[in-house]
Amino acid sequence: MSPASATTTRASQPKASLGYAWYVVIVLTALYMLSFVDRTILSLLVGSIKRDLGISDTRIGLLQGLSFALFYTIMGLPLGRLADTRSRRNLIAACVVVWSFFTGACSIAKSFWSLFFTRIGVGVGEAGLSPAAYSLISDYFPPERLGVAISVYYMGVFLGSSLALLVGGMVVDTMARIHTVTLPLLGTIASWRVTFLIVGAPGLLGALLVYTIKEPVRKNMLRSAQGVAAQLSFGQALGQLRLRWQSLAGISLGMVFQSMANYALISWGPTYFSRVHGWTAGQSGRALAAILITAGCGGMYTGGRLSDRWQRRGLDEAPMRVMVLGAIGTIVLLPIGTLLADVRWTLAFLFAGVFALALPMGISAAALQRIFPNQVRGVVSALYLFVLNIGGLSLGPLLPGLFNDYLFHNGKMIGYSLSITMGGAAVLMLITFLAAYRYYRAHYQLMAATTVAA
Repeated sequence: MSPASATTTRASQPKASLGYAWYVVIVLTALYMLSFVDRTILSLLVGSIKRDLGISDTRIGLLQGLSFALFYTIMGLPLGRLADTRSRRNLIAACVVVWSFFTGACSIAKSFWSLFFTRIGVGVGEAGLSPAAYSLISDYFPPERLGVAISVYYMGVFLGSSLALLVGGMVVDTMARIHTVTLPLLGTIASWRVTFLIVGAPGLLGALLVYTIKEPVRKNMLRSAQGVAAQLSFGQALGQLRLRWQSLAGISLGMVFQSMANYALISWGPTYFSRVHGWTAGQSGRALAAILITAGCGGMYTGGRLSDRWQRRGLDEAPMRVMVLGAIGTIVLLPIGTLLADVRWTLAFLFAGVFALALPMGISAAALQRIFPNQVRGVVSALYLFVLNIGGLSLGPLLPGLFNDYLFHNGKMIGYSLSITMGGAAVLMLITFLAAYRYYRAHYQLMAATTVAA
């Protein structure tokens, strides 16, 4: 069923309550959290994987970044188009099954390349979640509440990463005392491989949870000449992107640099604490999990609240203002943390820096949903994620490893490698957001003039 016909046939249905709308957000956040557990768990297994597969820091960076990001970004575009034209609920359920299967398949990888290709499978599965989720949430919430709603969904980044670091750290510490495990069908395998099986299994149950979500009426559809919701071809959808390309490019590229800093810290933080401060995987996991849950989620929620408050006061470019504030705070705070000798000061600066870094995360996606009609929101979200992850998810985990191997030639210099990566990314983030700032208001007003509410 097309978006336009779906709107016509369901127009008489009552609107979902705000309570149910938040239930939808909670379910989608739980799934996003599971996806981040599956993509992040590898960061705690660096030592074991390097030892068993005999690979360098650079290749570890490729496994954490490019292998996942390559098809995560490429597949996001066709899956985003499906989110605009087909059942978003069915799309999400299928994607959860795919990424969970390939996470478990990482346990049988015997070489760098086999692990590389199973990570590609994880990326393919996860590619369809966020474009469909953004579209669903945007249909359940009015614009003045959308910032907080998508920020809560985006908390899955930190909740999932924290769960991977916390639970994964405990599993890794436990498995460190058990070198091999014998399992049915798989036989005797290295204990680190069991971790992938453990974190992949819950996703199969999560796929069933998706079917407690109802497909909402599609709102904010682009009007035809007759004043009704129009059906758009793929070419017409691309035309809508061209009309607003400055805002799309500015927000997407700015979030590339935000993502670089975020993924660099998540991917190499445990290794930094291990190499520089001598912490175990469990200690590193607990510390980073505490920072990500409290500072990360707190910053994301604060960013959403600020954006929605300024939006209600009539500031059309409210999300851009919050993004600029987050970039400034990141520059001032985050790069310093990994250069300090006293681990207590390191934790303090990382806490404050992650809070600032998290301010733009949810509202960036919400900002794009506000300025594009419903018929192209899945494609817009997929393109946004394409740019975000082909840059941030690829370079964030890769650059610290490259700096270690080819600039410093010393694994103990990981703190400096992280600082260079995060500091440089934060400066570029600020420059890009400022460049897009003045275009956003005009594109927001264009959206109000050319769409019909339902």
